[in-house]
Parts: sequence; C-alpha cells; structure tokens
Amino acid sequence: MKKILITGSEGFIGSHLCELLCNEGYDVRAMFLYNSFGYRGWLDSIRSDVLKNIEVINGDIRDRSALIEAMRGCDAVINLAALIAIPYSYSAPESYVDTNIKGTLNLLENARILGTEKIIHTSTSEVYGTAQYVPIDEQHPLNAQSPYAATKIAADQLALSYHRSFDLPISIARPFNTYGPRQSNRAVIPTIISQISKGERSIKLGSLTPTRDFNFVKDTTRGILKILESPESIGEVINLGSGFEISIGDTVKLISEIMSVDIDILQENQRIRPEKSEVERLFCDPNKARKLLNWQAEFAGTEGFKNGLKKTIEWFTDPQNLEKYSIDSYVC
Repeated sequence: MKKILITGSEGFIGSHLCELLCNEGYDVRAMFLYNSFGYRGWLDSIRSDVLKNIEVINGDIRDRSALIEAMRGCDAVINLAALIAIPYSYSAPESYVDTNIKGTLNLLENARILGTEKIIHTSTSEVYGTAQYVPIDEQHPLNAQSPYAATKIAADQLALSYHRSFDLPISIARPFNTYGPRQSNRAVIPTIISQISKGERSIKLGSLTPTRDFNFVKDTTRGILKILESPESIGEVINLGSGFEISIGDTVKLISEIMSVDIDILQENQRIRPEKSEVERLFCDPNKARKLLNWQAEFAGTEGFKNGLKKTIEWFTDPQNLEKYSIDSYVC
C-alpha cells in the first residue's frame, strides 16, 4: 500500500502522521478542511523539504462526493477527521453527529465503492468512560459520558459493522491521551505549559483528580503506522497507550519541576465538566498492541513521560511556536 489518504491531516496528530508516513516512503495525500484564508493548519508547520512531497488537498468528510474524489487512487485511508473538543460538544452536539458519525459513514460507503484496501478509523479512550476496571483493555464496556464520546462510539461501531457486514478491511486505532508539539490549548498539557511560558504563576485549570494515560505523539503515530502495515489488525480494535497512569494534579507538579517554577493553581468552574460527564480514570492495557503489532510506547513510565514533557516544553517555549497560543481566554 503506497498511496495513503489522511483525513484531518491539518490537526495535531494528523500533521505528525503525515510527516512520519512521508519519511517512511509512503505517497501521502493530506486532506484538510477548506477555509477562505488559505490556512492549512499544522501542515504549514511541516518542514518544507518534507511538505513538498505531500499532496495537500481541500476536502470535507461531511461531503461524500468531495471525499470520494480524495479517496480515489488511494490504497488506504487513515481517518483522523473529527470534532474532538469535549466541552463544545455540550453546546453543539449536532455538529459532532454530522462530522464524527455521518462523516465516517461517508468514508465507509466510499470505501465499499472504491474497493479501498485498508481503512484505519481513529477512535479515542474517551469511549470507555471512567474505568470500571484497570488496566483498560479492548473488552472494557463502552460508556459515553459526553456527546463527543457518544459520537465516537457510534462511529467506531459503524466501522466495525461494515467489516462484519461487507468484509470491509477496517482497523480501529484507539489512542489514549496523546500530547506533544502542536497540540491545541484545549488540552491540559499545552494549557499548563503555555501559561507558565507566558509568565503566569497562577495557572487556571479544571479538575485535578482525574488520572490519564498520556502518550507522546511519536508513540501514537508509530502505533498507527504499525496498524497500517499489519494484515492481522483488520477487524480489530487496538488500544495505543503507555500503561502509565498519572493524575492531572501530579502532571502539573511534574511540568512545574521541569520548568523550574513555583506555581499556584486556580480552579475555574468553566473548565470543570459536569459531575457525571467527567471521566475520572483512564489507564491503558497495551498488551494487544504489543502482541499483535510488536508495538510499545517508548515514552512510557515516569522517566518516559518526563522525556516527552521535556520535548513538548522545548517546542512550546520556542517564541515562534508560543506566539500561536493565547492564554487570555479559555479554549474549550
């Protein structure tokens, strides 16, 4: 499989994946959402010597006719196009249905018509909700605690149903919380780093007690590449996680120690999810990925997490990168 379409390519994970696949010798077609400013998101931050080898096109996963043209001639499709901000899904759930569910349906139907050789649909650990047991394996019950999570569960199940009903060659990649350079300020790690980097010492955050299994973006993209190259991954849901759990509060302490600053934390109500909507614990069991793909996180454990944070901090504290981030208002 040489020609790969990546939807949502302008995003955080998508742009890193475009770089990785291009460097691995794949012919990459990167689809990004049209805007009148000619802005291509994080694709514009890829080194020019790499970007020149990537075919960059406009497209919208909600537009089936545009999507089929983007898919035409591609051996595989990696679907990263999605609305992902949980707080915004409370106020605009229909837009999440349109993009995350209907968009996925468009892709699946087009793949049937075109005979696409492989489709990787990107899920999220949010579909599990608060852990009912740990570590969380792929058999863990699905429990939507936000409209966003509900649409991702629906999209995942649609994809699996097309595999079972039409023998469509589908794989589900289910990353746990990815972090790293280029991540949006809607996520907690960039929120902490950008506030400290801009001189704030009273850091505005939401709940500090939830735990997460954070994964450096290079680990996540390597996992997706392994799924792409593995015939055994077809029809499978595969967790991509480090198997390391840490609370938000302890993550703040770790970042402040690495950045050598003393900080206070101000909890803001607007940053706190409704009580029943907060996912309190996510802790990945990555054994299936180890056995099936021979993949494991390189940035795992306390030391691995520190190394990933150092790389992330180094990127965010570069003035050219930091200026892209605002701390004046809450980004949901």
